[in-house]
Amino acid sequence: MSNTSLGFIEITGVVAAVDALDIMCKTSGVELATWERKLGGRLVTIVVKGDVASVTEAVETAASKAIKKPVAKGVIANPHEEILRLVNLSASRFMDKQQQPGGLDTQTIQEV
Repeated sequence: MSNTSLGFIEITGVVAAVDALDIMCKTSGVELATWERKLGGRLVTIVVKGDVASVTEAVETAASKAIKKPVAKGVIANPHEEILRLVNLSASRFMDKQQQPGGLDTQTIQEV
């Protein structure tokens, strides 16, 4: 993830988070790095990655157009290696859940 910026949106509710992610991905050339659900999905943090201009545009657009107002938002240009390690750890847990029996597979993801 060198020369990659990270964008964060924390929002209440899974539906609002998916809506915000959709807006971010459609707005500019960003991709999902990981996501975290807390409090049973009542608080969701979406992390996207891309170049700094794309990430900034994506976060600002989602913050203004999402179905709910974000609790918090932020952009980190050229994040420190410890931040990248933290995001990669979260992403690895996310990917592990996808690969578990009964988890998401490629066909399920494509159907959604």
